[in-house]
Amino acid sequence: MRVGPVTHRGVARAMIAERLEKRRGQRIQTALPVFLKNAEGITRDVSASGVFFWTSESTCALGELISFSVELKRPEGRMMLKCQGDVVRTELCNGMMGVAVKITDSAMKLA
Repeated sequence: MRVGPVTHRGVARAMIAERLEKRRGQRIQTALPVFLKNAEGITRDVSASGVFFWTSESTCALGELISFSVELKRPEGRMMLKCQGDVVRTELCNGMMGVAVKITDSAMKLA
């Protein structure tokens, strides 16, 4: 049996399918302030089980357990989503560090 060449499109489709299978919840693209111990950032997307944010500081390492807060503004006032999670991916882009976190614990607090 002869198998044709593997194209970059085929590989990309397989990678996308694999990545989608790992995600448990729908991601919502939104820009919300993120506060870490020694840095600040902004979310790219958020789901019930995780968050991806950009920060100018390289303060997070793959596999690290981090604590962070996401600010939510409401007509009644600000709320903070206090989270702990495992860093599952990092990426550098234009001097910024992208951090993907799987949330392991969270609680809403008044700001």
